[in-house]
Amino acid sequence: MAKVKKKAVLEVEIEDSIFPNTGIARVDGHEIRVRNALPGQKVKVYLSRKRKNYYKAKLLDLLERSPLEGEVKCDHYDQCGGCSQQSIDYGLQVETKGKQVQHLLDSSGIEGYQFLGIEPSPSPFEYRNKMEFSFGDLEKGGELQLGLHPRRRRFDIISVNTCHLVDNDFRIILETVLNYFREKGLKKYHIQSREGYLRNLVVRKGINTGEILVNLVTTSQVDHDPIELSKELEGLDYKGELVGFLQTINNSFSDVVQCDELIVHYGRDHYFEELLGLRFKVKPFSFFQPNTLGAEKLYSIVKYFLGDADDKVLYDLYCGTGTIGQVVASEAKEVVGIEIVEEAVETARENANLNGIDNCRFIAGDVLEKIDELTKKPDLIILDPPRAGIHPKALEKIINFGCEEIVYVSCNPKSLARDLVEFQGAGYKVGKVKSVDMFPHTGHVETVALIEK
Repeated sequence: MAKVKKKAVLEVEIEDSIFPNTGIARVDGHEIRVRNALPGQKVKVYLSRKRKNYYKAKLLDLLERSPLEGEVKCDHYDQCGGCSQQSIDYGLQVETKGKQVQHLLDSSGIEGYQFLGIEPSPSPFEYRNKMEFSFGDLEKGGELQLGLHPRRRRFDIISVNTCHLVDNDFRIILETVLNYFREKGLKKYHIQSREGYLRNLVVRKGINTGEILVNLVTTSQVDHDPIELSKELEGLDYKGELVGFLQTINNSFSDVVQCDELIVHYGRDHYFEELLGLRFKVKPFSFFQPNTLGAEKLYSIVKYFLGDADDKVLYDLYCGTGTIGQVVASEAKEVVGIEIVEEAVETARENANLNGIDNCRFIAGDVLEKIDELTKKPDLIILDPPRAGIHPKALEKIINFGCEEIVYVSCNPKSLARDLVEFQGAGYKVGKVKSVDMFPHTGHVETVALIEK
């Protein structure tokens, strides 16, 4: 067997797993961490980096499946990188995520908290309300593909017309768009040559309303009118209803989401979704939790952790389109939301008007700067930061409010644990903690923590 050292290629057996979706192998007393490897698998790996206490390894090949793995529903699973755990029984997936969250909190020194377990997704399949598919190919100059990146091949694309993370409306849209552009002979956008027309296809659907919004993302390098495609999409046999077909012109040289121009070819530029009795307008670039039914569970936990909000001032920091703030607004005196994305704030204001909510105020700007402008001391705070967590200086300001109760909603247990350590050091204690599996068959998990003075 090869010696354990940087750049070595080894064959190892995965013994355990940690967040995020990382398998653990041990060889000659050395810990080796492998992304997207499952316990029980035998794999070939490349030791890419040496850390203080472990080696970081790149998965090269699956040599033997795990005894934990069974049959899979999706035809693309062995190639596609969209799912990483579909071969594992869903109940075991959920149980493992709960243990990983607890391990992260315990190993970070979080003390005395009450872990209330993990809620499974109401639907383990066809749960996503949004998918961003990419145009590309599987080999240089090969046939046009529309879908997701294959595992370990981030520059290639595999078509996923039978993907089960979404329902059949997504699948027939993908197949129709792909066949249309194959017949037209139009090319994908190539980042290195900066040439080509087709970039992405973003499909969004209200799970509770059935409304579908299709957004084709292209460059302006080809003068092409997709009127024929629009007619085809309008005529498909949907379970839901197509309410808009859009085209976003994105001439950025890099692979980023950018809108230089938005063209409405059919219908309107938004769709509606309903959540916990409220109605929300969702625009092409608005953030909305990708699992609608899971979001209802998540926000119900937030309401439960907040407890009695009667006649209290509530700050909703990193509020996005203000969904959580509006869900809890009926029980509060006033809700003040802060969000850095201006379009999200505009949408939050529209949705508050749509729902007849008059005690919510939304501010556009960076939390780090805008909380200095707030004069009222909050009784309660909701935090829902991005994956990186809270900026240290913003966290210091939040702690200085001296708020009695804070509810932290996290999409990344690692940054959650780091920030909870800071709260704990400032005299707060972590009370209840509960996770929600918003992303079945992947390594991601949402967690809600109640922080008390």
